[in-house]
Amino acid sequence: MIVLSGTIGAGKTSLTTMLADHLESNAYYESVDDNPILPLFYDDPKRYGFLLQNYFLNKRLENIKDAQGSPLNVIDRSIYEDRLLFQLNADLERATQIEASIYSDLLNNMMEQVDFSNEAVVKTPDLLIHISVSFDTMLDRIKKRGRDFEQIEQDSSLYEYYKELNERYSNWFDAYNDSPKLQIDGDKYDFVEDDDAANAVLQQIDDKLVSLHLK
Repeated sequence: MIVLSGTIGAGKTSLTTMLADHLESNAYYESVDDNPILPLFYDDPKRYGFLLQNYFLNKRLENIKDAQGSPLNVIDRSIYEDRLLFQLNADLERATQIEASIYSDLLNNMMEQVDFSNEAVVKTPDLLIHISVSFDTMLDRIKKRGRDFEQIEQDSSLYEYYKELNERYSNWFDAYNDSPKLQIDGDKYDFVEDDDAANAVLQQIDDKLVSLHLK
């Protein structure tokens, strides 16, 4: 499997579609527009944060099991990011530290049960691709896609949340070592709007896949 990672607005969904089309493989998407809990979370994060995180965990495991039939299938969000996301909510008092600790233990136990062997129900990615974007680019793309519940104008506290989230992603990617990885510069390569940039990004990914003997 190829798994995409990156902060809100990085372009994961767009690159997932583009890459799956390019590789003639299947795309598996994060449950966002059809997620009944996400708008509730943005309205009241303390109440719905733990429920939302477990909803995402369940959906991600389903995607991983469905996608692992081919090393070139593409998933638009990594399960390995979930701890980062929920811990940030706890640190900003949008969830409790007890909830973050319980969730972390749950994630660890689930991954120990399903991962890391040739006969595992779920295996680690063949490649993790991280789209790195600046904070300004992140805010611009969140504004462009226009989901009301994500807009800072609707909730000024989201500014600090987005800023801290973007900063933590860099450290998360540096520390990630569960699989081969590749970082895409989302500021330099606007692959959503620019065909030349899209082709350059796809070439970077092709080169990495060839080096891993996946293509």
